[in-house]
Amino acid sequence: MKSISFDTTNAICGGLFVATGAFFAIQSLGLDLGTAVRMGPGYFPLVLACVLVLLGAIIFIQALRVEGEPIGPFAWRGMLFILPAPVFFGLTVRGLGFAPALFFTAFIACFASQKMNLFFAIILSLLLTVFSVAVFSYGLGLPFERFGPWVRF
Repeated sequence: MKSISFDTTNAICGGLFVATGAFFAIQSLGLDLGTAVRMGPGYFPLVLACVLVLLGAIIFIQALRVEGEPIGPFAWRGMLFILPAPVFFGLTVRGLGFAPALFFTAFIACFASQKMNLFFAIILSLLLTVFSVAVFSYGLGLPFERFGPWVRF
């Protein structure tokens, strides 16, 4: 008898998509659905959740057809530096202002890579900050403070 082999990475991803889509589909049923012509607040979330379930099922079924590579080690370093970076930005952008908050956010995120060193992290963060201030502040004219009340010159 032939044993079933599957791609564990795609099986896990497909299962997560199906579970997430099912969760949001169930949650959207608590809202008024309406009709296709007169949509209620729960109609669009239900449609998106069903699409997510369908895509997850397709990925899961494809995972049963081929044997894939084993899942590698979990990237803890990336999780510890990438996830807190936007949280730091959100907490400090009003006090520090756009430029310093973006610089420190990019600086924190740089260290998700093991190949990054201090010099290149500073250069990359500085270039990203200068580019972003030039585009968003000067180019698009968005109304935000470049330097906040915590770092007034």
